[in-house]
Amino acid sequence: MKRIILFLAIVVVGFSGKAQYVMDQDSSMLLNNLYIQMEVTASVNAMYNAEFDRAAKDFRWLKYRFPQHPLPYFLFGLNEWWKILPEMQDESRDEVFIAYMDTAIYYAENIFDENEEDAEAAFFLAAAHGFKGRLYSERGEWTKAAFSGKSALKYLDYSKGKKELSPELLFGDALYNYYIEWIPENYPILKPVISFFDDGDKELGKNQLIKVSRNAFYTRTEAQYFLMRILALEENDLMGGLQVAEYLHQTFPNNAYFHRFYARLLYSAGRIGQAEEVCLSIVQKIDSMMPGYGGTSGRYAGFFLGQIYDRKRDIDNAQKYYEFAVKQSESIEEEEAGYYLYSLYHLGIIAEKKEQFDLAKDYYKETKKKAKRSQNVFSQAKQKLKEL
Repeated sequence: MKRIILFLAIVVVGFSGKAQYVMDQDSSMLLNNLYIQMEVTASVNAMYNAEFDRAAKDFRWLKYRFPQHPLPYFLFGLNEWWKILPEMQDESRDEVFIAYMDTAIYYAENIFDENEEDAEAAFFLAAAHGFKGRLYSERGEWTKAAFSGKSALKYLDYSKGKKELSPELLFGDALYNYYIEWIPENYPILKPVISFFDDGDKELGKNQLIKVSRNAFYTRTEAQYFLMRILALEENDLMGGLQVAEYLHQTFPNNAYFHRFYARLLYSAGRIGQAEEVCLSIVQKIDSMMPGYGGTSGRYAGFFLGQIYDRKRDIDNAQKYYEFAVKQSESIEEEEAGYYLYSLYHLGIIAEKKEQFDLAKDYYKETKKKAKRSQNVFSQAKQKLKEL
């Protein structure tokens, strides 16, 4: 069920969907208005760089100019989304996010009720419902997620058959083309569900994402976000994903999500020196309480640093950062994930090296207690306890 809802949401997340077909680059649409784009460029970039107050200030100007258009409310909602995404377990912004998306839906419905041919209204309706569905799925609220996904798909259908896509609106078509093929390949159980959808094309989807990431305005960074994840996690193109991650981190250095994803790919690529530097900067930003930098970023950075210093045989620093990873994981109640469990396990190894055998036993026992029997770390901790 979760995979189905996540699929429905991911197809329409951002500014997405099959509903984004337009006959031409209609300048009456705010999405295509170059003047508006110039006015909000700095604020959109500020949003992705976690300068949320600055972004909101400029979005208020847009709301003043267009109080009955969905665009400003959608941007306010997107601003909230990027507060939520880096530390998804924090639900404190959920109500504000939903309120903005509901307001965008309200004004888009007003436009759509007057003209069902209005592609821009259908666009905002699909996108806002899609974002809500994604959040609800993350929260395990499956009924709400299902209704949001269904509503999004409803509006995706309204403009099928129209021939031209602007670079902005191509984004949703790209995600659809990729994931409608990827889902049944990786989750065969969903094939009966997916069979009701139009066919896609993964290669076309990737190429469309590349086009959007180069030519769009509002959706450029969203396209790069998905392109980074698809290349690195789905297509086994580590270096391609790393290239996008490096660009995103350099462009938005205070975005915690991009920061830790870049660190993860550097570590996976064996660029240990760069990974160490990037992870240390994550720790520094956590210590400075930068927006978005919390326990999730901390467990990534702490574990990678622990591994790096382990390799250097600097066991004091290795211990320091494994402990940091454990503390950060516990702060967000992520005590079943691999970074947490392997940090505990390696703390046991370090305790053994320091001949602190009772402490080592405690770490191995805790690892065994928190891990699932099917996990390798469970067997490893069990074997260590036998040896002690």
